Amino acid sequence: MANRHLSRSIVLQTLFEWDLNDIDKKGVQEVLQRNIEEFAANKTDNVFIDKLLDGVMSKQPELDQVIEKAAPDWPIDRISPVDRNILRLGLYELLFADRKEVPAKVAINEAIELAKQFGGENSSRFVNGVLGAVYKEIGEPGKDEQSTRKKAVPFDQMPIQRLAGAVVYAIEGDDMYLALVHDIFGHWTLSKSKIREEEELEAGATRALKEEIGLAVAIEAELGHNEYVASHPELGKVRKQVTYYLASSTYAELSLEQKGGLDDAQWFKVADILDLNFYEDILPIVTKAITMLVSKR
Repeated sequence: MANRHLSRSIVLQTLFEWDLNDIDKKGVQEVLQRNIEEFAANKTDNVFIDKLLDGVMSKQPELDQVIEKAAPDWPIDRISPVDRNILRLGLYELLFADRKEVPAKVAINEAIELAKQFGGENSSRFVNGVLGAVYKEIGEPGKDEQSTRKKAVPFDQMPIQRLAGAVVYAIEGDDMYLALVHDIFGHWTLSKSKIREEEELEAGATRALKEEIGLAVAIEAELGHNEYVASHPELGKVRKQVTYYLASSTYAELSLEQKGGLDDAQWFKVADILDLNFYEDILPIVTKAITMLVSKR
């Protein structure tokens, strides 16, 4: 009997190249045949592979909508290409495959194994969380999907959510440190939170840092703004506008609040910061903060 796990691995590798390089349908078939010949000649179920690959590609917009609903704080383009396509593959089998052929538990477990094999350190936990949430909350394949789908809203008509956060620094001996948080996608980033109604931005940033990593801070300067689009379970697409500040604190143990896809918080010496894995829109904020701090010393 052909190895279904190996077949799924071939589909995943092909989806990864399709996603990363924007390959057309003919090109996808060429990539698929190359992957089969290179990694699994005569060991795969080609009918299964073709059906799975075509299904994921044809349902990609719907699958991405489900991912956004299940992980509303993480826009689809911020999920690593490997994890993104593992989720698409797993969701396709969970939502659209024949349950007699691929039971829900098998679909989820196979996706988790792919995440362990091809993803990062936290990929399997992330994939398990998203697929588990989908199975629990959405239920049967395609159930009411057409009737519940919201119409696309133009960018300038999307609801706006204000957030605030900060690059926090502290001096310990002769060294300067920055406090960063780590998310389940493998990136170091900045602590932030939604601004409450009638709350000032600086007050919101101060509160967010106290709640999220246990630090009392003093705001010193505004660093800049970021904006991105995310999916809200009730509001649909929303524009998240984030204001970042430079803030000082004492060098104290960080206490991470367990929420929202964060799994670690640490102090880093300034000299080591730029070697870390940041999101593209966060790195300029951190770099500006370091430039300001170096000029002060």
